[in-house]
Parts: sequence; structure tokens; C-alpha cells
Amino acid sequence: MEQKSKSFQDIKAWQESHKFVLMTYQATARFPKEEIFCLTSQFRRAAISIAANIAEGYKKRGKNDKLRFFNIAQGSLEECRYYLILAFDLKYMDGKLQNEMKLQLEHASRLLNSYYDAIDSDR
Repeated sequence: MEQKSKSFQDIKAWQESHKFVLMTYQATARFPKEEIFCLTSQFRRAAISIAANIAEGYKKRGKNDKLRFFNIAQGSLEECRYYLILAFDLKYMDGKLQNEMKLQLEHASRLLNSYYDAIDSDR
């Protein structure tokens, strides 16, 4: 029997998304200062949005509400995929860091999609 989570922090998708947020802060701290109000800010905002929307959706009572927040998290996750490409193309990060972050993001994405599908199939 599967144990119910007591908090959004128990959700694996949130845990992996949070790790991605921490990686994003470390990576963007190295971006040029002229990017502080542009790519740095946008990238951090999108990364935070993944974990924050999972947390917010967790507490929603209705399945449609939950799924809406998890879908917003999925959108933010895709936004981060683009920022990884852009940061690499602008030479703000090397291929090794980009790959590590892509792998972390992909792991979070798979977990989030599975969590979404489990809730959606229970409607």
C-alpha cells in the first residue's frame, strides 16, 4: 500500500525540481552582470516556478486545480529547457554544466509527468 505524502516536500518531483533550482542559482551566479535583470532573472524565476507550482498544486483540493498547477510547472520546466540552450549558446555555461542541468531537469520532468498522469487517471 502506497503511503500518502504529508507535505509537498515528500513529492519526488518537488525534491528533484528543488535540486534544479539550487543548480540554477549556482549556474546563474556566474552569468555576466548585464544579465542580472534579463536571463539570470528569467531563468531563476522559471526554475522556482516549477517547484513552487508543485507545492501550490499539492494543497489544492480539486483535481482540476491540482492538474492546472502541475501543468503550469510543466510549462516552466520547458521554459528552463530553452534557457539551458540559450545560456550554452551565449557561452555563459560549458557543455558539462549544461548536460548536468539537462539531466536533472529531465529527471524532474519524468517524475512530474508521472505524478500528473497518476492524478489525471484517478479522475
